[in-house]
Amino acid sequence: MTCPAAAVPAHFQSFLAFDFGLKRTGVAVGTRMLRTATPQGTIRAEGDARFAAVAERIREWQPDALVVGVPCHPDGAPHENTARALKFSRQLRGRFGLQVFEVDERYSTTEALAAGAGDADADAASACIILEQFLRNLP
Repeated sequence: MTCPAAAVPAHFQSFLAFDFGLKRTGVAVGTRMLRTATPQGTIRAEGDARFAAVAERIREWQPDALVVGVPCHPDGAPHENTARALKFSRQLRGRFGLQVFEVDERYSTTEALAAGAGDADADAASACIILEQFLRNLP
């Protein structure tokens, strides 16, 4: 049995974050209390297979809400992947019934690579950056 998010004291809330990509989706988990994120294995799947992997992560971590990185051009203008990430966000909300927060993820991959993440780890490292940015901005 899981408690509804409203029943969980705010400082105990946990989040699962995604750095959406067409072929790979980075994943991180974190808590409001610690305001840090930990990378998880990147999901290497598309379509329904991606959602099956997401469902497994949700079962494993039981997050109170989800966070999705939404990419934009440097000037903030949307592009093709902006629409794809927003669609992914809506699908998560619809399929899993959890609150989904969208976070501007400009430069998260660049930051992850600059911090030493290899290509294989860049998606999960980006998801950590996205989640930590979100957690820093919580009251």
